[in-house]
Amino acid sequence: MTRSQLATASITPAVVTDVPKARGLGLRRLNPLLVIGGLVLAFLVVVAVFPELFTSLDPARQDVRAQLEPPSAEHWLGLDQFGRDIYARLVHGTRVSMIIGVSSVLLSMVIGIPVGMVAGYFRGRTERVIMWVVDVLMAFPGLVLALLFVALFGQSMWNITIAIVIGIVPVFARLSHGPALAFREREFVKSSIVFGARPPWILLKHIWPNLRTELVVIGSMTAAVTIRVEAGLSFLGLGLPPPTATWGGMLRDGTTYLQTDPLYSLTSGLAIFVAALAFNLLGDGLRDALDPRTANT
Repeated sequence: MTRSQLATASITPAVVTDVPKARGLGLRRLNPLLVIGGLVLAFLVVVAVFPELFTSLDPARQDVRAQLEPPSAEHWLGLDQFGRDIYARLVHGTRVSMIIGVSSVLLSMVIGIPVGMVAGYFRGRTERVIMWVVDVLMAFPGLVLALLFVALFGQSMWNITIAIVIGIVPVFARLSHGPALAFREREFVKSSIVFGARPPWILLKHIWPNLRTELVVIGSMTAAVTIRVEAGLSFLGLGLPPPTATWGGMLRDGTTYLQTDPLYSLTSGLAIFVAALAFNLLGDGLRDALDPRTANT
């Protein structure tokens, strides 16, 4: 799912129809998509946190005398052009992708959702100014904004995360804006206003509980986008600088040796594909499990 598709995704205001507040994020049912996506992501998290459980080799150690050595019992995927173990680099590259992918989505949600809710609730000049900024940011492709930011401020994990966040925040602001507009007109919100409830309390107790289910689902799918963006930056040479192992950097370096050493690029490309697919499967599974309209199907 691309950034434009995420931005045009709808959050139906009728998620909660008969009660003034959603009652949590309970799963109504499990399905194969949720289980498969969750298990794959759990495995990737373990690899990212404990890479030493899967390899004892140093991903930055070079052996120039064994450049592009084919797979062997010691080096399962062979060595790259600098004599570094490809499997070790693949394992350690998981940490970079997972940290940047997940943290950028969480930070984007923390910033974008309250901004969109505030714009939808207060309306007027506040709404016009906020949504004008959102529309301007959404007019630029997310990868272009990330490229510009990293080129200006440098190639660090924090800068790459912020660069991705700049492109994703408008998506969550737009997604939370429309439903906030609709819920503001609901009777339970108007009743709270009549009884003197303050806007922060209404946003937290009434509007947010009715948005969080589908926003969590969209957030899991957005993580697949952020992983691809981080890999794209690394592929273009604007990811974390060498010798840090990244999937996108491995994919770029291996394209030169596709005919002689295809595992170099194919394994990193497969890792990116599996991680993105797992987040999408998790999102689809959560959508089916949390959607009350499919509870009895």
